[in-house]
Amino acid sequence: MNNEKKLKKLTEYLVEPLNYDMGYYFKTGKKLFEKQTPYQKLEIHEFPAFGKVLRLDGIFQTSEKDEYLYHEILAHVPGIALNGPETALVIGGGDGGAAEELLKYSTIKKVVMVELDEDVVEASKAYIPSISNGAFESEKLELRFEDGIKYIENTNERFDQIFLDLTDPFGPSTALYTKEFYTMVSEKLTERGVLSLHIESPVSRPNIFGRIHYTLKTIFKHVRPMFNYVPLYGTMWGFAAASNQTDVLDINRKQIKERIANLKLNDLSFYNADTHFSVLAVPKYIDDILKIPREPIVKGTNLAVAEQLLTYLLCKEE
Repeated sequence: MNNEKKLKKLTEYLVEPLNYDMGYYFKTGKKLFEKQTPYQKLEIHEFPAFGKVLRLDGIFQTSEKDEYLYHEILAHVPGIALNGPETALVIGGGDGGAAEELLKYSTIKKVVMVELDEDVVEASKAYIPSISNGAFESEKLELRFEDGIKYIENTNERFDQIFLDLTDPFGPSTALYTKEFYTMVSEKLTERGVLSLHIESPVSRPNIFGRIHYTLKTIFKHVRPMFNYVPLYGTMWGFAAASNQTDVLDINRKQIKERIANLKLNDLSFYNADTHFSVLAVPKYIDDILKIPREPIVKGTNLAVAEQLLTYLLCKEE
């Protein structure tokens, strides 16, 4: 094979680093959409393995084939523990998957979704509508295009569930992973309310994973880490449910089955009475990571690995 053919072959793959020592790739089909928004580089691709895929600043965000492995955990582990939320807030989540899961609850009266980048919503609606599955047309959804930190600072509303569906803690996004921000979020939860969010990978970014978890524990009484393998993310991924009253482990399988039926959660692909507990099981190697003393993430913190990866990706794009 000559060099020209080799180069063409390589361009059929998109690569994402997880850290300086490991990463992963996917074979591409075709690029459906690309735009430099005021905030980030936005792409929609179609992959043979995952269908349509959303990519932001060179980082894979979600795909129509495996989004449920992410969204269902963050929506339903706390949602079922609450026996159904009445009000919910999504910060980020421009693809609509988080809002779609929360709108499945028969108890839900209102979901507020705060997304900074309107272009992400419009591209997701146009090219990956199966992820939002009609959520953007729901009368129960209040969609706002603004900064999530400013919304939290200014709103007087309180929510049973707050779902942080954010990009990784690179650059400006780091401010949404700080002790200061989590403190403000805790004040916007109802008395029983639960915060859910992803907290990076214990495999590829154990230090950042441990620091986010520790930071949450400085604010919330109950912090339960959760884990699932998400193929699009290339590794075991970490999540958390945090609350000052509701412990998402304080429930049994019988109650979960009854609540799923009573709340009319008929359209689920991953979550059930067994996976509720499987994602909350903490392997020893992860428990050892969580026992390491950490510094909380505060305003101005430089998360070294994340910043290095951001620099790498930006230079690669240039």
